[in-house]
Amino acid sequence: MHTPSRASVVRATSSLALAFFAAGLAGSLAPSPVRAQAAAEKDKKDKKDKKEKGDQPKESKDPKGETEVPALFRSESPLALTFRTNIKQIKRDKGEESPWRWASLSYKDSSGKAVEVPVRVRTRGIWRLKHCEFPPIRLNFAGKDTKNTVFDGVDKPKLVNFCRDNDQYEQYMLQEAQLYRIYQLLTPISHRVRVARISYVDSASGKSDAERYAMIVEDPDQLANRLMAKPVKTKGAGAADMEPKELALAYMFLYFIGNLDFSFNGLHNTELLGTMDGRILPVAYDFDYAGAVNASYAVPPPNYNVPNVRTRKFLAYCEISPEFPGAVNRLVEKKEAIYALYQDEIGKLMSPSVVRETLRYFDDFYDMVRSQQDAERNIFRNCIKPH
Repeated sequence: MHTPSRASVVRATSSLALAFFAAGLAGSLAPSPVRAQAAAEKDKKDKKDKKEKGDQPKESKDPKGETEVPALFRSESPLALTFRTNIKQIKRDKGEESPWRWASLSYKDSSGKAVEVPVRVRTRGIWRLKHCEFPPIRLNFAGKDTKNTVFDGVDKPKLVNFCRDNDQYEQYMLQEAQLYRIYQLLTPISHRVRVARISYVDSASGKSDAERYAMIVEDPDQLANRLMAKPVKTKGAGAADMEPKELALAYMFLYFIGNLDFSFNGLHNTELLGTMDGRILPVAYDFDYAGAVNASYAVPPPNYNVPNVRTRKFLAYCEISPEFPGAVNRLVEKKEAIYALYQDEIGKLMSPSVVRETLRYFDDFYDMVRSQQDAERNIFRNCIKPH
């Protein structure tokens, strides 16, 4: 008699849990009345505590879908903004749960009129939070403040700032923004971004701290809503839990840009979205460690046995191998559009030498997939086999 391994039991349990979440059936697993009452009282107390701290999170609502693209993401032209906050205070916020701070974002509308939008901000991130001169920020807009502005319909996007106030790190940011744009060309199951030229002004002194390019990244809840889905917070998903076609495309995109700094299983630089019809969609984000960016601070994971981040490694599971050819075909179909991004408004902000180096890196990928046989020999056969 076959005895299932612990791994297979975990995977089966994981699959079941994810399926329940995606189908919206988690509530059917009802606890006993006593436990339910105790849990409700604890939940009520936790919410009260969070409310008193001024940081009560919104409950995940059922998705309604997107009626129109928010104004912020209707254009890809760089947006000129002034970001005003207590910069010294923000730079000191290095904790995992930093408090929300006051700030404002201002710009000139199409008529030349100045528009100022109040926004709450707090620091976020892991590596960049600890090592960057100016930390990455989470924005938090109130709907009443954004009406009839460029931020109308935007809730809690990320603001990815310069890490260090020099041209090299600004180029890293622009390179990463391009990778988000490539991902959007390949699939709508990815985050939208908008590049902005931001003047950072200290509200305490009124002095300008820096002026650099940054990018605003669509927040996960907004992405989930437009895909008629909810974020899945449960770790441990295997390949069998996720949509194979979208998973294969995500893996192939990450291979294309040379990114190893992710894990769908561990929700590291990835998100899972459970749709109302029961599917689990994988989404990747944070690409500054990608070989296509080649940041001076980026290093590959020590257990992957690669010399540097420019060395690609295929991390897709062999069980979704039937979807590999389609994923490659998608990248081939979009090659011209991908390369065109490096000649448009955003591409022209990049150093010509950086553009040449990036496109040569992409050329290497396309050389590996000239034919189905080439793709099989150079990429597909290196997939991760089950133990």
